[in-house]
Amino acid sequence: MTRSEHLEAAGLSSAEVGALLDSVAAVAEPVRLAYLWRPTLPDMDDDMILETAVNVGADGIVTFNLRDFGIAAEKFGIRILLPGEAVRQWERD
Repeated sequence: MTRSEHLEAAGLSSAEVGALLDSVAAVAEPVRLAYLWRPTLPDMDDDMILETAVNVGADGIVTFNLRDFGIAAEKFGIRILLPGEAVRQWERD
């Protein structure tokens, strides 16, 4: 999330992203992966994120990587959102 292109796209500073990640870490609960569908996505690291989202019953995954996650995540009923979309959704809710 702190790559220059991600910061620019999100309109955030490294410090703001750090604060966001600290906030998430403060409330996050560890999840044991119970099911393995690998390989589903082109990147093995992305597969782990998808598995975690499925195991916790997540509604969505926030990422700039729409291309790799899109179709596979939809099979599990998980929306893929760009960070800006996610922030706007949270503001509406």
